[in-house]
Amino acid sequence: MKKRRGKGANFWDAEYKEGGHLALSTNVSEDLEKFTRFLERESGRSLLNVTASVLDLGCGNGRNLFWLSENYGARGIGYDISGSAISQAKKRTAEAGLPLSFETRSIAPPITLPDNSQTLVLDMMASHFLNAAERAELIEEIYRVLKPGGFLFYKTFLLDEDKHAERMLKESPGTEPNTYIHPEIGVPEHVSTEEEIDELYGRRFMIHKVHKSHRHKGAQAKRRSIVIYAEKPAY
Repeated sequence: MKKRRGKGANFWDAEYKEGGHLALSTNVSEDLEKFTRFLERESGRSLLNVTASVLDLGCGNGRNLFWLSENYGARGIGYDISGSAISQAKKRTAEAGLPLSFETRSIAPPITLPDNSQTLVLDMMASHFLNAAERAELIEEIYRVLKPGGFLFYKTFLLDEDKHAERMLKESPGTEPNTYIHPEIGVPEHVSTEEEIDELYGRRFMIHKVHKSHRHKGAQAKRRSIVIYAEKPAY
């Protein structure tokens, strides 16, 4: 029988200590690498340099901030609910001497950073654990802390044509629309439609790119995801 790891932060602490449910990595996300290539094509390294500051929401072990700092000299701060993940990130930061800091905390608002202070904000498979009110408030906080012309890199699960998500919504529904209780983590998880994302983020940001993973067929179909590159207007 699979050992239950507890809920929320307890689950993630066990994952970062022992592994088991997810293939956690110390390497940079391929999606983030693609995003930085887009930024370099569009504006060179004007957003990727030693003056850049990056907020990583749900940073885990800090792998993406480390890569941005090591390759572009960026400064950054990471939030994660897992104390084990943050301990790993702080240890690596101290060893490498990088200009990064990390906090064990929920990504739920408020964000205790000044207005217009961040060049980039990363929300990669993190805010779908928040409730609807928290997600809406987080969008406003991201907009507030981003510099004009700064970018949000956002990735989440996509409901459209995802049979696995449809099954979980039916079998383990949460109390809010398009939310189920995650069978392993034991907490509510929201899955978005493309229309919902466009409506919520399009109000505040200029959406430059939308990438959707392919639809997979069969009983073992992979989850679908969606990525957006969203700019805070410079005016």
